Amino acid sequence: MRDPKPRRSQAAPTLAAKLRKHSTCLLLLLWFALSLCLFLSAAPPAAAPLSRSSFLRSKPRALAATTTGAAASPVRIYVYDLPARFNRDWAAADARCARHLFAAEVAVHEALLAYAGRAARPEDADLFFVPVYVSCNFSTPNGFPSLSHARGLLAEAVDLVRVRMPYWNRSAGADHVFVASHDFGACFHPMEDVAIADGIPEFLKRSILLQTFGVQGHHVCQEVEHVVIPPHVPPEVAHELPEPEKAQRDIFAFFRGKMEVHPKNISGRFYSKKVRTELLQHYGRNRKFYLKRKRFDNYRSEMARSLFCLCPLGWAPWSPRLVESVLLGCIPVIIADNIRLPFPSVLQWPEISLQVAEKDIANLEMVLDHVVATNLTMIQKNLWDPVKRKALVFNRPMEVGDATWQVLRELEVLLDQSQRRRYVGSWRR
Repeated sequence: MRDPKPRRSQAAPTLAAKLRKHSTCLLLLLWFALSLCLFLSAAPPAAAPLSRSSFLRSKPRALAATTTGAAASPVRIYVYDLPARFNRDWAAADARCARHLFAAEVAVHEALLAYAGRAARPEDADLFFVPVYVSCNFSTPNGFPSLSHARGLLAEAVDLVRVRMPYWNRSAGADHVFVASHDFGACFHPMEDVAIADGIPEFLKRSILLQTFGVQGHHVCQEVEHVVIPPHVPPEVAHELPEPEKAQRDIFAFFRGKMEVHPKNISGRFYSKKVRTELLQHYGRNRKFYLKRKRFDNYRSEMARSLFCLCPLGWAPWSPRLVESVLLGCIPVIIADNIRLPFPSVLQWPEISLQVAEKDIANLEMVLDHVVATNLTMIQKNLWDPVKRKALVFNRPMEVGDATWQVLRELEVLLDQSQRRRYVGSWRR
C-alpha cells in the first residue's frame, strides 16, 4: 500500500504581513482617539465656579512699612465703581453716615480709593471690593439701625457686578469683599434671634466679609470667610489725648450708657443679658464707680479721666467704647462672654485690657482692685503704645499701621492660606 500523498503545509506569515496588520490597527486606534478629542473640545465647558484657591496668584505678598511711611503692599484690590444709589447718595443724605459706629463701610471704601495698591484694571486684581452702604439709614423710631433694605440692595449690587464683569462669575464671589459693620454682621439684622433665623444671604456665602461681629465658637452669622474689624470711631478722637500717660485719672471705673432696670427688647429677651442692669444694681451707689445713664456729648472727656472703662455687651457683644477706651488710655474692661476682638496679633488684647465673665459682675470691684495692686502699670504701658492705638483708627487716606492697613494685612493672610490649601491639595493628588 502506497503511502498517502503528503499534504502541502501552510507557509508561516512573513514579518512584513505582521507589520501591515498591526499598522492598520494602530491607525484605526489613532483615528478614534483624535475623533474623541475633537468631540470633547467642541463640547461646552462645565459652568461650575472655581474654588477660592484656584484663581489666586502664586506671587508671594508681604505688607511692610517703608522708611517714607508709605505702605508697600502687593495686595491688589479693584474697587467697583457702583452707581451712587449704592453708596454716595446715602452718605450725602446724612452726614452721620460717615461718622457713626457703623461707618467702617464708608471709611474702608474711601481709604481703598486712595490706596496705592489699588488695581486700576480688574484683571490685575487679587481681590474685588464691592462698596455698598447698608448701615447709613441709622435713625429709626426705636433707635435701631434700619437694615430691612440691606439684602435687597446687596443683591442688586451683585446682579449688577455679574452682568458688567466676568470676575464674580468665575469664583461665585469668593474673591469679592464686602463690609458688614453692624451688630450681627453678615446676617444683616440688628436682633440676634432674627439674624440667626435669616442667616447669611445665599449669594454672599462664598465672599469675604469685614464685620465688627465676632464670637468664639459656632455662630450662624460668622459662617462665612470674614475678618473681624473694629467699630468706627471718628479719627480725631485719637488726637484728643496724644499723651494719655499725662492725663489726670480721678475716676476709678466709668460707664455711661443705656442701663434700664427692666430693659426688655422687642424680641422678649433682656437687653445686654441683664449685665448692665446688674452693674447698676451692684455699683450704682458705690462711689468708686461713675455710672451714668443719661447722654452727654462730651462723655469722652470722662473716659480720659478714668482708670477703667467698662465695656459691657449691648444688643451685640461689641461696642465702640472698646475703641474709645484704648484711644483715650483708659483700660477697657470687656464684659461680653466669648467675644472675638479685632487684629489680635497686633493688639494682643490680654496685655491691654481686662475680660470679666458676665456671671462675675458681683466680683468686678475685687477684680479691679487686684489689678491696681499688681500689674496696673504694665497694662497701662502696653495700652498707651501709639502703635496699638493707631491700629484701631480708620484714617482717610490710609496710613501704615492703621485699621484699614490692618484689614489689608488680614486679607493677605487669607490669600496666603488659600494658596497653601491649593498647594497641599495638589501635592495630595
